[in-house]
Amino acid sequence: MSEARRRLAEAQGRVVAALVAGGEVPEGFDPERMRVQSASLVAKRRDIVARIRPDAAAAAGPDLVAEFAAYARARATPPPGYRADADDFAAWLRERGRMPDEEPAKRRWWSRLLSSGP
Repeated sequence: MSEARRRLAEAQGRVVAALVAGGEVPEGFDPERMRVQSASLVAKRRDIVARIRPDAAAAAGPDLVAEFAAYARARATPPPGYRADADDFAAWLRERGRMPDEEPAKRRWWSRLLSSGP
């Protein structure tokens, strides 16, 4: 039983790698369908990242689709969670000079609510 589970886990790993990391499409899968599904997953991540970090989306501007696709291809696996993905994308843009450095004293939007008095 454990050998069957190991083989299944390896096969699942190959499918995931093809979908999120540009890995080779496993035998028995339609390459075009895998490409479409992979593009859909990247688009979903991009849309969520743009909502979480609108500053990063604005910095990428009209190149957002291409920039996020390049960022996604450069990673073996997505970061754990959308917030980490958004922050990593912002850092990726910053490394390429597409986004200004963050101000050290920059406060999060919610901190203004907590510090405002009655």
